[in-house]
Amino acid sequence: MSWGTELWDQFDNLEKHTQWGIEFLEKYSKFVKERIEVEQTYGKLLRNLARKYSPKRGKDEEPRFSACLSFNTVLNELNSYAMQREVMVEEMSEKVQGELLKFSQELRSERKRHFQDVRKATQHIEQCLKLMDSSKKKFEREWKEAEKLQMNLEKLEHDCNTTKLDVDKARTQLNARLHVVEESKNEYASQLQNFNQEQRKHFTVSLPQIYQGLQDLDEKRSLTLGGSYKALAGVEQQISPIISKCLEGMVNAGNSVDVKKDSAVVVEMYKSGLEAPGDYPFEDFTQGATRPRGRTGSDCIPAVPKMDGVTSDGKQIMSKTKNKLWLFGKKPMKNSTLEDYNNLPPEQRHRKLQQRLSELKKELQKELDQRDGMVKMKDVYEKNPNLGDSTVIETSISENSATIERLQTEIARIESLLLETKGGQSSPGGTNHSSDDCHPAGSPEDTMYEDLTGGFQEFDDDEFENDDEVPTPSLSYGCVKALYPYDGKDEGSLVIHANEVLNIIEKDKGDGWTRVSNQRGKAGYVPTSYLESTGA
Repeated sequence: MSWGTELWDQFDNLEKHTQWGIEFLEKYSKFVKERIEVEQTYGKLLRNLARKYSPKRGKDEEPRFSACLSFNTVLNELNSYAMQREVMVEEMSEKVQGELLKFSQELRSERKRHFQDVRKATQHIEQCLKLMDSSKKKFEREWKEAEKLQMNLEKLEHDCNTTKLDVDKARTQLNARLHVVEESKNEYASQLQNFNQEQRKHFTVSLPQIYQGLQDLDEKRSLTLGGSYKALAGVEQQISPIISKCLEGMVNAGNSVDVKKDSAVVVEMYKSGLEAPGDYPFEDFTQGATRPRGRTGSDCIPAVPKMDGVTSDGKQIMSKTKNKLWLFGKKPMKNSTLEDYNNLPPEQRHRKLQQRLSELKKELQKELDQRDGMVKMKDVYEKNPNLGDSTVIETSISENSATIERLQTEIARIESLLLETKGGQSSPGGTNHSSDDCHPAGSPEDTMYEDLTGGFQEFDDDEFENDDEVPTPSLSYGCVKALYPYDGKDEGSLVIHANEVLNIIEKDKGDGWTRVSNQRGKAGYVPTSYLESTGA
């Protein structure tokens, strides 16, 4: 159906409808803009979420459990998913929102032009109507004047007193008026014919063409909206395969969780390799067996001195009782520097030292290559001084030699540490589990017992330093295993479990305490009598 024929008299309604259509288009354009903002915010929040929960490689250890690795995969896929949402936002902004804004402006301009044409056509037909009406009124006025002259002539002809001259004069006036009437009639007929033609053209050609343009404009608006709906969904369809792959990657990450493998990793991390404690033998005191002085049958479980705390530099703060125990040995030394990796277990330390050695050798080779190049350049400068100053090269060679010497010294030091770690890993160790050694000699309780029951004596500093009456188990640096659990309730101590593999950080200095670290990197003091060398 055509608006030009069906709605030829609905100019006002067509004007309102087309205005509403453009406003609806702009409303949809605003919707697209807000949709883009939502998607943009969604993508940004997803990326921040993935970044927030991603492991910090510089701080966190590399995950070994399949559940952790799978979660990292999920985070990576989520980050890719968020990036695709951002790609979709860019496509929507360019292909949908941008086109809508451009089309809306074109639509307003075209609508304005069409209605200007309607007003021009209406003004033209109104002008034709005015000309026709004016000629009609003139014709009517002239005819009325002619009728008056006709009546006057007839009156003179019937009047006996009227002369022939008066009659001829009246007849001449009538003929002149009739001639004017004829001209007015022809003018009116011409204007009427012209108006009818223009009016017919206006309602059959001009208005239908203009209204058809408005109809095309409105239909184009509807088609553009429909295309925009499809384009909006099409942009999302374009990234759907990639998003599906991201989701599939998340599903695969969930399927890759291997509980048996994770359990095996836990065993690998914490397995001590020790056998469970055997039965205690029966001690027949009637056959001459004697018990250590001051001990009861319950003393077979090692006693643990309490720890009061640790200072900021890692040294132990002992209670009043253990202030005496410190007198029988030196306080623990500070931690080794991180350059030597003394805070790591032997295997990890050995691996770190090897990595460091490899880096130093690469750096040394680089410096050697640079020195060779500078030596060649120096020879060239000496042969041809115009090319450059050889003294500048000599300064650079001296700096390079100092760097090479420093690197060689560091390499030698690292190699020496590697030899130590190999020796530490291969050092044997063992502990007797007999009932007579339930309390190892030299434990804090024995020292305190001797101090209390043997009488108070006056000692000087030399006697404290040379006192050999309190032996402690000899444990070398490396891995050890816990014989018994320790609750580690005191500040500065470490909770350990039976058969747990530990790494010695500071040896026992004669006070009955050894500083160790567990597989999780936590460090603290534990009773030396609770530890046994693994021999690894």
